[in-house]
Amino acid sequence: YLQVTATLVTVLSVLSLAAGGKLLVVPVDGSHWLSMREVLDGLKQKGHEIVVVAPEISLHIKPTKNFVMKMYPVPFTQEEMDENFQGFLRDVLQEGSFLERFLKIYEGMKRVSDLAISSCAHLLYNKELVRYLEESKFDAVFTDPVLPCGQILAEHLSVPSVFLLQEIPCGLDFEATQCPNPPSYVPRVFTEHTDRMNFLQRVKNLMFDIPNYFLCDFVFQPYAKLASEFLQRDVTVADLLRQASIWLMKLDFVLHYPKPLMPNMIMVSGVNCAHKKLPQ
Repeated sequence: YLQVTATLVTVLSVLSLAAGGKLLVVPVDGSHWLSMREVLDGLKQKGHEIVVVAPEISLHIKPTKNFVMKMYPVPFTQEEMDENFQGFLRDVLQEGSFLERFLKIYEGMKRVSDLAISSCAHLLYNKELVRYLEESKFDAVFTDPVLPCGQILAEHLSVPSVFLLQEIPCGLDFEATQCPNPPSYVPRVFTEHTDRMNFLQRVKNLMFDIPNYFLCDFVFQPYAKLASEFLQRDVTVADLLRQASIWLMKLDFVLHYPKPLMPNMIMVSGVNCAHKKLPQ
């Protein structure tokens, strides 16, 4: 995670003349948080002040002495969350035709998405917590844009944002950064193609891209509505995401296919790997 830490330290140094920057972290639960926590540990060692905002009910985001944790209540139980996530994982791992898998994943994503949007709404409309964030004068927001709640907060607080992600469903990362994403070159999810495709594979790749428009609509449209109401102006999710200063991508061209990148997209693969000595 040294490259990620160095990048964030540079950003915070530019944004603040203080010895240590003040970073607001709005994480996404699950493996997303486990990767981000590695980076935050490095930043803490560099002397930066870190405030993590998270719901009281989560899978992995728990209070820790390393960061200031600001927890807020949500209208669902731990049992409800666990059941929805486990059901979604079962659907993802099941075999079957593309249509069967698509419908099951669609239903599972809808259930999980409903919990996430509810959690985001209870964060944004928690007046006491948002007032604390406004008064804290952060230098930057560090978040995972796969769920854009953190970026809505960054817009409200008028501070720069840094993203840590692998990819956003439906190619929204390409759209937001205006990065080329041709279906003749960049494989789509579930095709199992590489970046080297023949004509028929490119046709299949294009067809697999069509359902993304439906998936994005039900997953991200509620965030656009929530953001428009909270910020009191019409915005789309792409509008929000394109405001990011730096995109730290957990990708590389060894484990992933080559694809176009924009200047503010930085490869940081390995940050989510366990630090263990390899056997001889």
